[in-house]
Amino acid sequence: MRKAVNLNLEESIYQEAKRLVPTGQVSSLVNNLLKEHLKKYKEQELKESYQRTATSKEMREEDKVWEGTIEDGIEDE
Repeated sequence: MRKAVNLNLEESIYQEAKRLVPTGQVSSLVNNLLKEHLKKYKEQELKESYQRTATSKEMREEDKVWEGTIEDGIEDE
């Protein structure tokens, strides 16, 4: 599904895009650029989340509990 939006661009950016980008392809260009930029934001957000989790005392305690349950029911032969 597509959503129409209004964008405010610097005049020089608009003129350059108008000159270089084929007619009818500006929306695709903006969409693709935004998609790539958002991907970087998501990666950074995930990285920061992992770092917070790694330094969380509560999560380390939770990990210890789960480490003990992983070996439950496994017997050495």
